Amino acid sequence: MDFDLKGKRVYVAGHSGLVGRALCARLATEDCEVLTVPHADLDLTRQSDTEDWFADNKPEAVIVAAAHVGGIRANSTFPGKFLYDNAAIALNVIEAARKLEVHKLLYLSAACTYPKLAEQPIHEDSLMTGPLEPTNEWYALAKIAGMKLCEAYRKEHRCNFISAQPSSVYGPGDNFDPEEGHVVASMMSKFHAAKQNGAPAVELWGTGTPVREFMYIDDLADALVFLIKEYSNPAPINVGTGEGTMIRDLANMIKNAVGYEGSLVWDTERPDGMPKRMLDSSRLQQLGWEPKTGLSEGLARTYAWYRDTVA
Repeated sequence: MDFDLKGKRVYVAGHSGLVGRALCARLATEDCEVLTVPHADLDLTRQSDTEDWFADNKPEAVIVAAAHVGGIRANSTFPGKFLYDNAAIALNVIEAARKLEVHKLLYLSAACTYPKLAEQPIHEDSLMTGPLEPTNEWYALAKIAGMKLCEAYRKEHRCNFISAQPSSVYGPGDNFDPEEGHVVASMMSKFHAAKQNGAPAVELWGTGTPVREFMYIDDLADALVFLIKEYSNPAPINVGTGEGTMIRDLANMIKNAVGYEGSLVWDTERPDGMPKRMLDSSRLQQLGWEPKTGLSEGLARTYAWYRDTVA
């Protein structure tokens, strides 16, 4: 074991988000103290405030899950906010951790940091080998900055800072806004509303032909706890399921999970994003970790939560 969480003070940045909530629940099963702070009390885009909080609370380990996130529409509409907020969060938290000499830091990046036309499945060595997908390049650039700062601080200051790149994540606690949310949550809210209103059809963006890899949020949280304990390498590490799903097939799976009986209409004038994104997660598998939740099971759990909690 590279790092023992026992007795450690572990700060989860972004604890109220999809990943952060699942991480806090997973860490509750470890013998450690979980530190959180509401956004109202600490804006991580403010450097001095972030460093002051670190100095006062003295975390020994940090998992950076805080981010400003959204789907293709949100990324395209607010490129400046996606670039600035996410870069500021990454740089401020990582710098504060360096100054405090935090024992271990895990930075959560994203699969969209890989080139648009990267060879599939995407190996970690593909990072920065080609142009990014334009529909989320601003978010990707900010995430690359965080990953590279972790790598730079390892070289310059011998910090035990690592980064992980997950596939698309979904599950309870996601943002189910039909316009701003990621694909699973956005589709789920659209199908639920159409079912409730008796709408004959649901319109979705693109052609439905892109292929994505979807990971249930509890699996990601488990993988991240595994990595902060077991992984210490300058290279970012992929966290995926190894199973690709065409967006058109995903839509039908969500439609069935919701119980919507209408038809689907694809607006092919809208962007698709990256044509295919599958991660090569062999490094993580060789370390001994694999996901436990299949897509059908995860979608059913997610819809049950959404129906009972949000809708």
